[in-house]
Amino acid sequence: MTTAVPNAVRYTEPILGWYAEHARDLPWRAPDATPWGILVSEVMLQQTPVARVLPIWRRWMERWPTPAALAAEPSGEAVRAWGRLGYPRRALRLHACAVAITERHGGQVPSSYEALRELPGIGAYTAAAVASFAYRQRHAVLDTNVRRVLARLIGGVEYPPRSQTAAEVALAESLLPHDAPTAARWSVAIMELGALVCTARNPRCVDCPVLAECAWQRAGRPAYDGPPRRGQAYAGTDRQCRGRLLAVLREADGPVEKAALDVVWSDPIQRERALDGLIADGLVDPLEDGRYALPS
Repeated sequence: MTTAVPNAVRYTEPILGWYAEHARDLPWRAPDATPWGILVSEVMLQQTPVARVLPIWRRWMERWPTPAALAAEPSGEAVRAWGRLGYPRRALRLHACAVAITERHGGQVPSSYEALRELPGIGAYTAAAVASFAYRQRHAVLDTNVRRVLARLIGGVEYPPRSQTAAEVALAESLLPHDAPTAARWSVAIMELGALVCTARNPRCVDCPVLAECAWQRAGRPAYDGPPRRGQAYAGTDRQCRGRLLAVLREADGPVEKAALDVVWSDPIQRERALDGLIADGLVDPLEDGRYALPS
């Protein structure tokens, strides 16, 4: 995949035009969306579809419209409010972020990429996304959708490498418009194109605004040449077991007896392993009286 794209405007203008007409109306994209609301959305959307995130995000923002509001409550309440979004350690990271923002930044989500990266659990992607979408800065925002669009459009391959490469970052940076607000809009536009048109399976190529420029199309849409790309299994896994155990604690008004956890999973070895993992991750507190609770 090349890292220099001559005359990149032939991509940017059609994609920006397509986005202006087809972008989804999402609350974290609204003109009055706060940096905190955008940060919350970016964390929730990691590995989770928009349809599942929307109701949880709305309830979260009604309850905790500012970082200080969340920081004032126990981290267990964040885990409870997370519901069934999956990967609940993200709830703990958001709570830790809220505490750090309140204590270090006067309750305001920092605007600089570097300061965002210093927040607990905030990686390069999330920092770039918040700096771009909340503060209209010029950063390459590379999620799975963007990586897939660039792999096809520029690289002529069906899927990007398993792990993000320096060449991908350089390519994404080379495509950014020089004007920062336009670059921020480009970043969300190409992400939306990947989510709605250039999808992982059954891409709707006839609806693509840059179909004529797509290297993958010109090559005849060659099939992915690499290790099998398998979806993650869930049924019967430790992840499912952890989810069942955590659901008992989320739905309880207070600490629960061990017996209440034992009945939700029949395999005792797997159940104990999953419970130990939840405790190690800080998602469950074992109490001295033998009961279990969400973290305080």
